[in-house]
Amino acid sequence: MEQDDLYKVAMTMIPRVGAITARNLISYCGGLEAVFRARKKELCYVPGVGEVLADQILHSRALEMAEQELHVLEREGIRPIFYLDKDYPERLRPYTDSPLLLYYQGTQDLNALRMVAIIGTRKPSPYGLHICEELIEGLQAYQVITISGLAYGVDVCAHRKSLQLNIPTIGVLAHGLGQIYPASHRQVARRMIKEGGLLTEYPSHIGPKREHFPMRNRIVAGLCDALVVVETGKEGGSMITAQFANDYNKDVFAFPGRVKDPHAHGGNYLIKSHRAALIERAEDLAYIMGWEEESIAVGVQQQLFSELSSDEKLVVDLLRQNEGAGIDKLTYESRMTGSCMAAVLLNLEFKGLIRSLPGKRYMLM
Repeated sequence: MEQDDLYKVAMTMIPRVGAITARNLISYCGGLEAVFRARKKELCYVPGVGEVLADQILHSRALEMAEQELHVLEREGIRPIFYLDKDYPERLRPYTDSPLLLYYQGTQDLNALRMVAIIGTRKPSPYGLHICEELIEGLQAYQVITISGLAYGVDVCAHRKSLQLNIPTIGVLAHGLGQIYPASHRQVARRMIKEGGLLTEYPSHIGPKREHFPMRNRIVAGLCDALVVVETGKEGGSMITAQFANDYNKDVFAFPGRVKDPHAHGGNYLIKSHRAALIERAEDLAYIMGWEEESIAVGVQQQLFSELSSDEKLVVDLLRQNEGAGIDKLTYESRMTGSCMAAVLLNLEFKGLIRSLPGKRYMLM
């Protein structure tokens, strides 16, 4: 563990201090450790912190609790990822309600190039399970990581099929990593740790609570590039997740179903109200997302490369070496000005050679 992990974990354990207030405390106090060394007068200057909350910060057991948590994390191989860390998911970073700290047990990069969330009812029909598995099979060609919530039904179907096809898969949990809920999914979860990962915002001792599940759903929505609703009723967790995804300007997709089928009410509603694009197969999603198989993409790039300016060629070369690089990294390595880099990236997008990703990152088409 890093030296400041104690303060990262402790910050999330101060009563009544949410993500926004925590960010204000860190900014105004000048760092994580400084928050815990600040005097009451200094804390009261921070927006959102009055005398009562300042007293709570000064007298909380957060550091003691964090120290106990770190022992568990080290023993179980769980990594705390703070919002200021370089490996924090860039797709989550822009949102004000994104978690201050994530607990991650797994092997996959949370900033992978393509991430698809697959969600749906806990009681899918045989047809729903079939199209979920077909979707996963079709996505195999596009080098994606799948995301879901490890719940009954569509969630665990997506995880299991991904594991069967050696597609990395990440489960976002509504409780700490000290347990698995539902318990019947422990075997799947153990495989996911080795071939994907488990992710949560809750410390290891926290169990599943009703209010945690909608909060979990915002992480599923924020972490993906595309969210697919397989089957769902008009109410429930999948519809909440789809709403989060729309609020975050994510691409949302849904499979259509029979008009009178209760399993299809949610998906049909999302399509009818233009909250989701209709898809019938993985290729539909890939087409709308602008994903193409590598052989096609490489052929297009080779054809157009000779027509590029020297600056454009330089950026293309950098992206070949650093897939998913951010604009700051590209600007630094190219020695261009920020305005020049922005213009080059825009031109390359117009020419269909690159695609922008969440967090001002870019990849070759």
